[in-house]
Amino acid sequence: MNLDQCRPGRFIVLEGMDGSGKSTQHAILAERLRDRGLRVHDTHEPTSGPIGSLIRQMLNGRIQANHETIAALFAADRIDHLLNSHDGILAKINGGMTVLSDRYYFSSYAYHAASVGLDWLIQANSLSARLLRPDITIFIDVSAEMCCKRLQQRHRRPELYENLEALKAIRAKYLFAFDQLKGREAFEIIDGAGGVEGVTEQIWIIVSRLFGWDHD
Repeated sequence: MNLDQCRPGRFIVLEGMDGSGKSTQHAILAERLRDRGLRVHDTHEPTSGPIGSLIRQMLNGRIQANHETIAALFAADRIDHLLNSHDGILAKINGGMTVLSDRYYFSSYAYHAASVGLDWLIQANSLSARLLRPDITIFIDVSAEMCCKRLQQRHRRPELYENLEALKAIRAKYLFAFDQLKGREAFEIIDGAGGVEGVTEQIWIIVSRLFGWDHD
């Protein structure tokens, strides 16, 4: 993994399906990086901004929208995530912070490719990719069946993509996108089926290698 030495800060992305444990690992990694003395900005997509808030209402069914509309809004939310003057990712990285994001454009490639096609999504997100590619994207790979079981244990109304059929398709699209973009994107796929501590350890090995640290 070659770091761009001209970039003051680093950009790490965690990817995974709903129920993969991604958000738990995001919180653990952010704390561990801070313990290492780094200034960390942890963020997520969809964002808490106006476009992201609209997307969330579509995902939970409060606003009706088709998949194509949602895919386009995610691309727009991502550009705002990078460039907005309040807490834009690029400004944070240029200020020397390490940015850790829960999702980035590989989520769009996985969740929306069945509706609009991977080529369209890559083009729609090409500005984001030109502005900022992650130093590493870590995909926590968990079966659709396990994700579905975990989601059912949350005892809340399922969101748009939180069903077994959708999750199976999303996992397949993630793996297809990683295969298609091999050599153009820096990513690692890890097994997320084990316990929290085991997944944490896999992630820390990758991140330590990224920063050139001895693994501990």
